[in-house]
Amino acid sequence: METFFSFLEKRVDDSSSLLCVGLDPHVSDLPSPTAAAALTFSLNLVKQTARYAAAFKPNAAFFEVFGAEGWTALKRVIEAIREESDRMGSRIPIILDAKRGDISSTAEAYAKSAFESLDVDCITLNPYLGKDSIEPFLGYKERGVFLLCKTSNAGSMDLQNLLVMPMGSDMPMPLYVYVAKLAQQWNEKNNVGVVVGATHPQIMEMIRAAAPELWFLAPGVGAQGGELEITLKAGLRADGKGLLLPISRAISRAENPGKAAAEIRDDILRIKRELKSI
Repeated sequence: METFFSFLEKRVDDSSSLLCVGLDPHVSDLPSPTAAAALTFSLNLVKQTARYAAAFKPNAAFFEVFGAEGWTALKRVIEAIREESDRMGSRIPIILDAKRGDISSTAEAYAKSAFESLDVDCITLNPYLGKDSIEPFLGYKERGVFLLCKTSNAGSMDLQNLLVMPMGSDMPMPLYVYVAKLAQQWNEKNNVGVVVGATHPQIMEMIRAAAPELWFLAPGVGAQGGELEITLKAGLRADGKGLLLPISRAISRAENPGKAAAEIRDDILRIKRELKSI
């Protein structure tokens, strides 16, 4: 049976890419503050960048802000990605950036919404409520989750850097390392990864050491200050995979988004080759 990450790795191979194109229709980037404008913005990005994308990551909040019309627009964007996938003969994974996290009965509804109603392949989750809040999503064996581990925002240190003493351990560890270790335990079906911000490359190295096989979703390259080469060096697995790089504004605000996506994809490939030769 295909798992989410075996599916993702196939697309990585097909596209020779680790680029995850973020679909973030900020109101400030739209000609008018409407769901229709958000839809046009996103469809244009999908059409121009699909061939270079290992995955797409629509941010639910930028659609939800428009109410029911925004939800309809999000569903149309997902359909458009499927259409582009069919045209190319290579299915592109869709990661819903929603950061859900709630008690199990509510989580069941969130999982059904994401994986059945919207039909996305993966979702970002907040693991703060523990394993029973994650399990409803893991029940969808061919879908995936990325758990927030060490996020790219400056305020992440308020909680994520705290030292914790897990039961049965005699040594404290940062909370983000403990989350990575839990994610590794919960990854029984090859469908759990972690979100690790590119703005913290030294911490990314620590998390990679704690979870050598997990896939990382690593936001923060570009607009938030993360550097591409340093991020790849810190986060890639030994096989040259395991790291998905979401980039949004550097592509969507470029004069030619398709060209920008191609250049980023090619930069990733070049740096990977250079690192391999060291």
